[in-house]
Amino acid sequence: MKEIARLLNDMIEEGVITDYALFGALAQVRYTEPVATLDADVLVGVLQPERVDALSALYVFCKKNGYMPEGEAIRVGDWPVQFIPAFSPLTEEAMKNADTVEFEGIPFRVVSAEYLATIALQTGRAKDMARILALLDSGGVSHEAIASLASRHGLLDAWKRFRTRFLDE
Repeated sequence: MKEIARLLNDMIEEGVITDYALFGALAQVRYTEPVATLDADVLVGVLQPERVDALSALYVFCKKNGYMPEGEAIRVGDWPVQFIPAFSPLTEEAMKNADTVEFEGIPFRVVSAEYLATIALQTGRAKDMARILALLDSGGVSHEAIASLASRHGLLDAWKRFRTRFLDE
């Protein structure tokens, strides 16, 4: 993870990306028990998100620094890393409000629990529903925090359906 943090901070310094935040299963581990995952998911802010090749500068930078594509990811040390441009107002806000933590002396931005849960609600896959439950069970996020974000991002109906299906008895 240290190598990923270093690479992301270098990308910001060089102007390749405007912002980043670890999200997905590896970010969830900050709040819950470890979960199985095969890769690291990183939200990135890119200079021209509307372009089809929005990640091209990132791929060029990685290749120049010895990090090669591997399927839909780039191998960074032991981890395949998927770089995902912020894809909605919610993910842009999650990246902007990410927590900065120290990882072996290197700053590393990580999406907070309430945004992880709400992004999972937006995505809506079975594993995302499990992520929300794990975050709630761990005390990493409250019902109220999810409801507030869900309301602001047009997901209140999805939150109500989730509560009815998984939380109401």
